Amino acid sequence: MQVQSPEEPEHKSNTSFSSLVFRTFARQGVCLSKPQYSFLYRHAAPMGTTAKDEMNKFWAKNARLNRPMSPHITIYQWSVPMMMSITHRGTGVGLSGAISAFAVAALVLPGNYPYYLDLIHSLSIGPVLIGLAKFGIAFPVSYHTLNGIRHLYWDIGKGFKIPEVYRTGYTVIGLSIITSIMAIAMI
Repeated sequence: MQVQSPEEPEHKSNTSFSSLVFRTFARQGVCLSKPQYSFLYRHAAPMGTTAKDEMNKFWAKNARLNRPMSPHITIYQWSVPMMMSITHRGTGVGLSGAISAFAVAALVLPGNYPYYLDLIHSLSIGPVLIGLAKFGIAFPVSYHTLNGIRHLYWDIGKGFKIPEVYRTGYTVIGLSIITSIMAIAMI
């Protein structure tokens, strides 16, 4: 039970309690359907347009002006920085997925690494296909690593001028190809 202070009148707590009860019932919609409780909402301001009306106006205007639903990727002029950004994200997702799949396979599949290496050798795949497979593994690792270094260079606030962006982009592509070929030759 709440203790009243001597200077606090009792009707104040009753008023706040009744307000709380009415607010609770009004929020739940219990009182709003009864006419005797209309004093709770008679001062409510009428609402403007709803979100649905605004959306309908937006789509009607776009249809009238013959606008597309959303910009499609085909409206953009492709550039080296744009392609490198997309490729960097793609190689990151691909590498993390491949590493995760390899880890799960190492835990779940029977046998060990030399067993599966011998299995691949027994397939008698030609050296061209093996070289392409090695390049397919080495290039994403090399590209993502070198482009990550390029991003770190940007993080220190350098290399943002357009000629530098293109120059570092072509450098990353060239070095990625060279290091991938070197990795293939070593393996």
